[in-house]
Amino acid sequence: MTLAAKADPEDFVRANTRLQEPPLVPEVKLHLASEVVPLWQATEEELAREGLPPPFWAFAWAGGQALARYLLDHPEVVRGNRVLDFAAGSGLQGIAAALAGAASVEAVEIDAFACAACRLNAAANGVEVTVRQEDLVGTANPGEANTGWDVVLAGDVCYERPAAERITAWLRSLAGPDCLVLMGDPGRTYLPREGLERVIAYAVKTSRELEDTDLRNAVVWQVAPR
Repeated sequence: MTLAAKADPEDFVRANTRLQEPPLVPEVKLHLASEVVPLWQATEEELAREGLPPPFWAFAWAGGQALARYLLDHPEVVRGNRVLDFAAGSGLQGIAAALAGAASVEAVEIDAFACAACRLNAAANGVEVTVRQEDLVGTANPGEANTGWDVVLAGDVCYERPAAERITAWLRSLAGPDCLVLMGDPGRTYLPREGLERVIAYAVKTSRELEDTDLRNAVVWQVAPR
């Protein structure tokens, strides 16, 4: 193992990943774990001993790839808009929004290593993304001050029931005539059964180590107002 929890987060990301192109979004390069780096094989117990949270940021999950593909294929969705990439992970969705012509992109995460990955990945793709480490759930869209979000992106956020319920309720509170909220999800257990409008679906190549299958059907959903 070469994991080093006490390292600077950006140094850690560089040391434990390599630049790769997600299968569905080859226009983008991300610092990702792979079979050739120890982070890919690390167990939760090993990560805990190193003082590391689960490295969700080190993988291009199917829902995020679907969102990114949709934005690159339909740049009018974000062109000229202020975009929030919530629970950004690797920053893939925000980077795609920036490449599609967004006026500004803000990536928000609660994990310092994910924030570091977002910064490095944005730089690797030559785009500007503002990265913040913060739990935004429950906060209002500061649109009245002309600093809010026109589009909110949330990929792969429905892994666990409590978090999924809290996050989706907040996303619905943001959705409305002045704010488009999009979710990317490959059929996670805790995806809401209502309040979502299907936009488009993609077949996303993945790995059995991550998803127990070689292919996931990932859907882009528009969140309806509460």
